Amino acid sequence: MFKWFRRSTLDPLSVSMVGAKLADRVLIAGASDVRFIAAIAAKAGLTGRTCIVDESSERANEAEQAALREGALVESFTAPYHALPFEPETFDIVVVRSTAASTGAAFEQARRVLRGGGRCMVVHPPPQGGISALLDDLKRAGFVAVRTLAEREGLAFVEAVKRSD
Repeated sequence: MFKWFRRSTLDPLSVSMVGAKLADRVLIAGASDVRFIAAIAAKAGLTGRTCIVDESSERANEAEQAALREGALVESFTAPYHALPFEPETFDIVVVRSTAASTGAAFEQARRVLRGGGRCMVVHPPPQGGISALLDDLKRAGFVAVRTLAEREGLAFVEAVKRSD
């Protein structure tokens, strides 16, 4: 396993905050925390779909293999976060685990691939500009019901919803 994988104990709060359930279609942007990916894939189950996307093909492929070793079925994709390779309204939940994916263009892509009523969950340390800057970026990308769910142990948990049209 490569050194960039987080080896810490799985934080159950991170998994529960995502709110994934059986049959959900989940996209995780940022492939560094394999145990988190495996736990989310287990929640979605065999009737759901869990995909990971990372800008590094090495990280994406290694994360898929490591998740498989953890017993999780995931699909990995290599793409820039601002150009996701998915059709519109493909996912129920998009989880942003990479600060590189926390940009306006990446949030617009997350909104594009979410179904109406789908949720974007941002789970990583607060950005340089603070939580309010992150909330503003999500609102500018077209999300509604943008809110901070919690801040704990250096992580921020932010939720944003795609409007159902």
